[in-house]
Amino acid sequence: MGICVALFGILTYLPAFLSQEASETTLIINGTTPIATTDANYVCATIDWWPHDKCNYNNCPWGYSSVINMDLSHPFLANAIQAFEHLRIRIGGSLQDQVLYDVGSVKAQCHPFQKMEEGLFGFSKGCLHMSRWDELNKFFSKTGAIVTFGLNALHGRHKIRKGVWGGSWDSSNAHEFIQYTVSKGYAIDSWEFGNELSGSGVGASVDANQYGKDLINLKGILNNLYSKFRSKPLLLAPGGFYEEPWYSQLLRVSGPNVVNVMTHHIYNLGAGDDPNLVRRILDPHHLSKESKTFSSLERTIKTHGPWASAWVGESGGAYNSGGHLVSDTFVNSFWYLDQLGMAAKYNTKVYCRQTLIGGNYGLLNTSTFVPNPDYYSALLWHKLMGETVLAVGSDASPYLRSYAHCTKGRAGLTLLLINLSNSTNFILNVRNSMTINMNTDDKSLHKGSSFMNGLKRTVSWVGSTASDRPLTREEYHLTPKDGHLRSQTMFLNGRPLELTGKGEILNLQPLHVKVNSPLSVAPLSIAFIVFSNFDAPACG
Repeated sequence: MGICVALFGILTYLPAFLSQEASETTLIINGTTPIATTDANYVCATIDWWPHDKCNYNNCPWGYSSVINMDLSHPFLANAIQAFEHLRIRIGGSLQDQVLYDVGSVKAQCHPFQKMEEGLFGFSKGCLHMSRWDELNKFFSKTGAIVTFGLNALHGRHKIRKGVWGGSWDSSNAHEFIQYTVSKGYAIDSWEFGNELSGSGVGASVDANQYGKDLINLKGILNNLYSKFRSKPLLLAPGGFYEEPWYSQLLRVSGPNVVNVMTHHIYNLGAGDDPNLVRRILDPHHLSKESKTFSSLERTIKTHGPWASAWVGESGGAYNSGGHLVSDTFVNSFWYLDQLGMAAKYNTKVYCRQTLIGGNYGLLNTSTFVPNPDYYSALLWHKLMGETVLAVGSDASPYLRSYAHCTKGRAGLTLLLINLSNSTNFILNVRNSMTINMNTDDKSLHKGSSFMNGLKRTVSWVGSTASDRPLTREEYHLTPKDGHLRSQTMFLNGRPLELTGKGEILNLQPLHVKVNSPLSVAPLSIAFIVFSNFDAPACG
């Protein structure tokens, strides 16, 4: 009876697509060997420093969402973070290199950020008071957040010429701030050095040689202040846009085991007011371009810093606060989930979304704290996609994006399927490479090949083990309200994802479908599919 209800649910939310073009597609999953791994807490979100009067395109979308003025008592905020159990939060952004910490012997006046025409990004220096830092850490402890804090890396430097800064970093203010943090027993997972100062920089840049020397200094401070701790926080850098020569030189100068994580930023969709944002999001060829960055950074780390790993420290898709009624709507999840899947394939350990709240690209609405569609996409990823990344071979068109991970916390694997086509309903045959002794990178894997056509007829998708688990799969189909891609309401299996009457996050329930029944992904929709009895030795 339950299966019938589940199948009825599928039919009720896909009627508009039943008359669309159908395309049979085979996916072959190699569950024998991982191709990459992520951190257990891969999903991350940022909290920025922008004040309420930060504006772009005659729109001021930040409200009171910054490190300084966010309402930490809002129940929706705590509920949204706690739904992840341990959500990574990165505190940082453009203004972090102008923040003074009001502690110890700080000599400069410590005032709030104010608009200043000649200031970096049009603002003066700002201030973090320790009373606010105490409030933030109490909140992080309560919600189980895993915190990365971005330090001011311009302190003490001077401007050499437009956009270029020189001189050694003055570590005194950061030293006293970290010392205060340690003395209070605040749990900081990692400290990041600077924001977008690498390479050509954004607003300001620092030479890689000097940056590397300053990182050695900071590492010494951390080693000293955390000398009695069994586990020390990680050191992250540089939090900028990837340029291979600069990143390579930074690793060479700083040397072994100084930088634990190389962070980089991604804004690959264009400006927030660009009329082509949606077109780029739905263009598989545009989305795939970013793989070159992931691949190059992976090679750079292997060559020059094998002790380090890669994180995406900040990624909002569209820059300058994101695109209104694009970044905060259903259509953005095509870009966001594709980014999560793609980055993971290149051993990216953590992916930080700009922002948790603030701007147009927040996971939460800046004014109401109500989750935007991408929040639910992030939560489903966090709950379903485990650390082990698996290879997927496909004969589908590039408009079907597919990613596979071992399922988080239980047996089997989970497929993420993203259908960018506005006309094709993909009907999938999911196969296990173990039963066909085939490498998923084999060049014979293409649509129309005689091998693939035979494969569809002869190969069982399950592996060689008999299953004592239920012969059903879980399906989570994501669609927009009324089929409107720029809707701010996401539907899961035909039901709207909304907060409960108490402001709590809904339990995300799947459909349970017989494992041998047809699997389809409707046009312009997204699906997570969980196969609990898939034979995948890589999943343990």
